[in-house]
Amino acid sequence: MNQQDRFKQLISHAKEYGFIYPSSEIYDGLGAVYDYGPNGVELKNNIRKYWWAAMTRLHENIVGIDAAIFMHPDVWKASGHVDAFNDPLIDNKDSGKRYRADQLIEDYLQKLDDKIYREVSKAAKRFGEKFDEKLFRETNPRIQQVREKKDGIHQRFVKALQDSNLNELRQIIIDCEIADPVSGSRNWTEVRQFNLMFETKVGSVREDANTIYLRPETAQGIFVNFLNVQKTSRMKIPFGIAQAGKAFRNEIVARQFIFRMREFEQMEMQFFVEPGKEMEWFEYWKDKRMRWHQSVIGNIEKLRFHDHDKLAHYANAATDIEFKFPIGFKEVEGIHSRTDYDLARHQELSGRRIQYFDPDTKDSYIPYVVETSIGLDRMFLAILANAYSEEKAPNAEGELEDRIVLKIHPALAPVQIAVLPLVKKDGLPEIARKIIDNLKIDFNCRHDEKDSIGRRYRRQDAIGTPYCITYYY
Repeated sequence: MNQQDRFKQLISHAKEYGFIYPSSEIYDGLGAVYDYGPNGVELKNNIRKYWWAAMTRLHENIVGIDAAIFMHPDVWKASGHVDAFNDPLIDNKDSGKRYRADQLIEDYLQKLDDKIYREVSKAAKRFGEKFDEKLFRETNPRIQQVREKKDGIHQRFVKALQDSNLNELRQIIIDCEIADPVSGSRNWTEVRQFNLMFETKVGSVREDANTIYLRPETAQGIFVNFLNVQKTSRMKIPFGIAQAGKAFRNEIVARQFIFRMREFEQMEMQFFVEPGKEMEWFEYWKDKRMRWHQSVIGNIEKLRFHDHDKLAHYANAATDIEFKFPIGFKEVEGIHSRTDYDLARHQELSGRRIQYFDPDTKDSYIPYVVETSIGLDRMFLAILANAYSEEKAPNAEGELEDRIVLKIHPALAPVQIAVLPLVKKDGLPEIARKIIDNLKIDFNCRHDEKDSIGRRYRRQDAIGTPYCITYYY
């Protein structure tokens, strides 16, 4: 089975077993918007709790807030979102499909990486234990040719991003003969920039209303509350502020299930440090966050760092933690050194002094910030994709048949314990209920007495339940 078919099966399984539904499905749905079902909301809540505990309970110098979605419009002017929050988009004239130009090129570069990986894998099988991968990568002419091609394209790509050269981005797509993934056509329009923020109005009369924005990120709610949190919590630098909440982006190219949506949830932590020490903390949080992902995913080969080719206007260092989805390696979390850009801009535009007074040195300064930002929906999808497996198991007639098993970390599983009385008589259902009553305060439990015990076990396998209790005399 190819990876695209596997991804489709995962999506189908998610709906069938109550993880994710298309939003407003009875009205044919709304593009790139999804609802979480009974099992989905439990898994999502557990991921959020696990992240929150890792941030705030395990770090005495990190506290949390819950900022409003609506904010003063000047917040987004200060942050740069009004002027610079854009995606470079390109249309295919034949299919009518719209794509992000940078992602088309990134996918092409990934294919070149995959080509090198296939060459290495074939050689490893051919030479066995004697295989020297490092030497093979450095001397094999086919790999050298592909790498030189990739490096040349990558250099052009990085420069085009840094210069915001939309014409060069299109020219790279043309030169690499990148085709529309849907139609195979190479008939492309020019590349254009699109702002991603949703606008709305606040006020009783539309003519007199003010334009405000649905927040495109949760970070700014932390920055504008920096002094409030620091003073009321009596925090000393270095310290962090964590927040989980909804964000909204008018993604023109919103595809790939819940990987890219217009309404999504972020889990962010802004860590405030002394200027000059930001890179030390940047490396610290890279390691810390990768360890968190490894504890959840388990398979470290499915995780990697990917440094940014183009830094955001506020950053002096940035890397992504990527997970290997069935659609390839994609970002699930970003770690960014944001410098003092945000606090300095808010101080400038608001006219309020936003600085930290160090009681030890008696100095005041605008702190630098190291950010960790994880997409909760993307993490949900990563956990689901990592857990999805197919196995052979005997049916009631003893014949082997395919079954789907979700191998979810017990701390995150939507149902931790299923209680399954062997039969619906002899007082067994009543005893099963007593067992649930004793456990349900500490664990999410489920009672199931319908169908054969084998079918019930399979239903629990399909949703990732780690423990099942079957009671019998």
